[in-house]
Amino acid sequence: MITHRRQQQTRRLLGAPALLLALLLTLFLPSLCCAAGITVTPVAGDITPVTVDYLKKNLHAAAQRGDRLFLIELDTPGGLESSMREIIKEMLASPVPVVVFVAPSGARAGSAGAIITLAADIAAMAPGTNIGAAHPVSFGAAPDKVMAQKILNDSAAYAEGIATRRGRNPAVAVKMVRESASLPADKALSERVIDLIAADRVDLLRKLEGKVVRREGKEMPLRLAGTEVTVRPMSSVQNIMEVVSDPDIAYILMIVGVLGLMVELANPGVILPGVVGGVSLILALFGFETLPVNFAGVLLILLAIVFLIAEIKIISHGMLTVAGVISLVFGSLMLYDDSDPALRVSWSVIAVAACSLVGFSLFAVSRAVRAHKARPTTGREGLIGETGRAVTDLAPEGKVFVRGEYWDARCDEAVAGGEPVVVTVVEGMVLKVKRL
Repeated sequence: MITHRRQQQTRRLLGAPALLLALLLTLFLPSLCCAAGITVTPVAGDITPVTVDYLKKNLHAAAQRGDRLFLIELDTPGGLESSMREIIKEMLASPVPVVVFVAPSGARAGSAGAIITLAADIAAMAPGTNIGAAHPVSFGAAPDKVMAQKILNDSAAYAEGIATRRGRNPAVAVKMVRESASLPADKALSERVIDLIAADRVDLLRKLEGKVVRREGKEMPLRLAGTEVTVRPMSSVQNIMEVVSDPDIAYILMIVGVLGLMVELANPGVILPGVVGGVSLILALFGFETLPVNFAGVLLILLAIVFLIAEIKIISHGMLTVAGVISLVFGSLMLYDDSDPALRVSWSVIAVAACSLVGFSLFAVSRAVRAHKARPTTGREGLIGETGRAVTDLAPEGKVFVRGEYWDARCDEAVAGGEPVVVTVVEGMVLKVKRL
């Protein structure tokens, strides 16, 4: 009896770990078995720092899972050279084979997108797409001839190096940069710019089966049949960041945010400026997260706004306004710490911001001056000039009714009860009046 009971207890003790192990295998074995797959990342629109963050995170996650393929479906007119180079660095260092597919039909890989396509392990295009026109373009102030030539030579050498490393036609890559050459899909294939043409994603994956890619000096055939395909688009947060990470938009949001908060602090209870300012400032900080912000520029812009608001409180005869405009211009030019001319606040936006802030300051100053010159409406000073009527005869003293109250009054001339009077002087609690 005792032996049987001990056997039951032993079975229970041994069964508990076995049950726990079975539960863990049930939960995690499917995910472990299905971890390695094909990651698809659609990229549509300009190549920006947000695009870098999006592709970088997905590339690292694909490497951790041991994915068999990382597929970028590309449709872009181009973008920032600095962002393009960051993406290519990640692609070249990735242990997972990277395929760039210019799709769907009608899409393009222009400018920076063309170089990204050249950097892929396998480059593919859909029918009706084009690639090229990678001549570097400057935004804002145009560089001088020497600097423009340096930028062009650097871009051409970079494209040639990428094409050579991937076994593609370096001469065509250089023509894309120097002559803005652009090729349709069939010509890109015949010129050895891409590796294949596919109608869609399904056709592409079918044609990629068995293709050989080189990784760390070794040839590795792709085995994709039956592999799970997972599309990972940009998150809603990344979509918002892509909008607010535009240098001009982030700059405008910052100015609106700081100005709104300062108006709310100066006039507590207005609410609307505080709400708009707070939301704008948060969005601006959100955008600055992906931009190379120079905080000296930010401080100069904040100082400019302080100067312009101080103009309302202090009589400086316009000196604070001038100092504010100078600080704003220099702060705006220093805001982004990057040599890329695209990462600059445009002059038109700076001019609009400066004019708007100066206009706001002048409007506030004019209202303040008008308020100082206005006749008092409350207290003893507010009674002077008020009209009323004599309640009793003023000879010379009596009672008057002014602004809804009865007052003791004195008049230098005789005034009969009921006649209208006007207040000229307030002497303590006695009004000096005269006949109206």
